[in-house]
Amino acid sequence: MKEKVILAYSGGLDTSIIIPWLKENYDIEVIAVCANVGQNENMDEVYEKAVKSGSSKVYIEDLSEEFVKETIFKAIKAEAKYEGKYLLGTSLARPIIAKKLVEIAHIEGAKYICHGCTGKGNDQVRFEASISALDPSIKIIAPWRIWDIKSREDAIEYANKNNIPITATKEKIYSVDANLWHISTEGGDIEYLENEHKDNIYKKCCSLENASEESEYVEIYFEKGTPKKVNEVELSPVDIVKKLNEIGAKHGIGVIDIVENRLVGMKSRGIYETPGGTILYEAHNILESATLDKETLHFKHQISLKYGELIYNGLWYTKIRESIDSFIETTQDNVTGSVKIKLYKGNLKPAGIFTENALYEQSVSSFGDSNLYNHEDAQGFINLFTLPLKIKALKVSNKFGENDLYDEIATEKTV
Repeated sequence: MKEKVILAYSGGLDTSIIIPWLKENYDIEVIAVCANVGQNENMDEVYEKAVKSGSSKVYIEDLSEEFVKETIFKAIKAEAKYEGKYLLGTSLARPIIAKKLVEIAHIEGAKYICHGCTGKGNDQVRFEASISALDPSIKIIAPWRIWDIKSREDAIEYANKNNIPITATKEKIYSVDANLWHISTEGGDIEYLENEHKDNIYKKCCSLENASEESEYVEIYFEKGTPKKVNEVELSPVDIVKKLNEIGAKHGIGVIDIVENRLVGMKSRGIYETPGGTILYEAHNILESATLDKETLHFKHQISLKYGELIYNGLWYTKIRESIDSFIETTQDNVTGSVKIKLYKGNLKPAGIFTENALYEQSVSSFGDSNLYNHEDAQGFINLFTLPLKIKALKVSNKFGENDLYDEIATEKTV
């Protein structure tokens, strides 16, 4: 009986050529697994393509709900971004897909998992780190690290030579990753930093020029940091993201063009479209600004940076990620309420916070009088707060021993 390999199959250029390549180079049975994480593809066509390419069995797994609940919503609560910008659309899906690959490997008794990630990319690390954490006995086959194909042009030639149907061409050679959360576009002419990216690469969003000429308000309700309603209508986790994608896309919300630092040591440029995610992050951030105390909020900002790096680096199934989640969950106890945002031509404008848990108190924050705050108290606070500055200045100017000056500073009053 032949050994089995579980192939993470997307139906794209790389995985399309991997099936015949595996059969050519290994005496092995190929089982394709296509994870549906909301990439809006015809799964019947993907199934047929895998069979025609030589896969002995094909699994089509809908992981959209798990994707949103188990990784996306946790990232929103943490407000995790990589390098302050990237909303982690590709990397958030990888641990969910890897988990399913391992589950099917166990069902099929397969000793191998194969992926189509390039040897220069982050995804090879993300998949293999997750697989190692879940079952270190499973061996990895990574064709891009061992075959003679060295570029996407070579891959296209291999596909054409073997009559494998593909959509990529040498004229349009972008590498695209799509799921419910985002679409990323890399390669081609955008590998040259001097080139402005073309608006025709957008697949989710409108360009700013083609965005709606009329503004629109959207209201999102959170319960302990988890989105529950859009415009007062309760929706499933998947439908919340879909609805906000639809709303945000027509206003050109959520397009970024960034040069990022890959885990493997090089920089890369990507165009990311995350319309619904951008709205959710902004709304959550606005609600937290009103409901979290200063020390918790500021410390959480530091944790968010680390959380984003863990996700980007493929370290989802780790103790540190689970531990940070415990902290994040505690911070969300009072993050309940609604946020209204005005959308227009790529902009998001806060238009109202509605919560019973706000730590903002108008009667205290107002410039008027308050029983909890006496303006005269500020003088003593400022004297103590600025004491180190005064001491340093006196030391530098060699005036520290001048008693008259010191007495004057120590006893000064607000006029």
